[in-house]
Amino acid sequence: MPWRDSYPVRVTSAKLRPLPPEVAVLLDQLTPCPRLVEHLRIVHDVAYRLCDWIEAAYPDLAFDRDAVLFGAATHDIGKTLHPAELAGPGSCHEQAGYDLLTAQGVPPARARFARTHAAWNPNDPDELLVSLADKAWKGKRVTALEQDLIRLLATASGCPEWEIFQALDDFLTTIDTDTPLL
Repeated sequence: MPWRDSYPVRVTSAKLRPLPPEVAVLLDQLTPCPRLVEHLRIVHDVAYRLCDWIEAAYPDLAFDRDAVLFGAATHDIGKTLHPAELAGPGSCHEQAGYDLLTAQGVPPARARFARTHAAWNPNDPDELLVSLADKAWKGKRVTALEQDLIRLLATASGCPEWEIFQALDDFLTTIDTDTPLL
């Protein structure tokens, strides 16, 4: 049964943006558990809001919005093969997710987010945005991650880093953290 037919929709899920169509097709083929789908939907929604904010506030930062949204919607797909990592620690799902996505025909440039969402390239805005969305949905703040993004935003915009820090901090505090932890 496809995940969309068996997925228990909660009130919080109803207000989330739909996943990209190509991700929905992948999920139909891979049939992850509902908890994982919920997590991917939440992170995708946060990434969508983050992309909107960056495009409005810092339009000179070059990034691939579609890649970020795809990456946010698939970053933990390897947990279909390592379900213990849904509720506990572990990083086996990272390489497994990359391998799973590329085996499904996803280009390596898009599949990479499964591998890089916990250990991002500090000079890659796409990886930074996926990683930040994965942290921000639960109110987790990672100083190194935020500093890497602030540096790229300052370089692109010419704004001082302290000003960008303040704006990013204000934005991150608006992320809806009332979604229950999964």
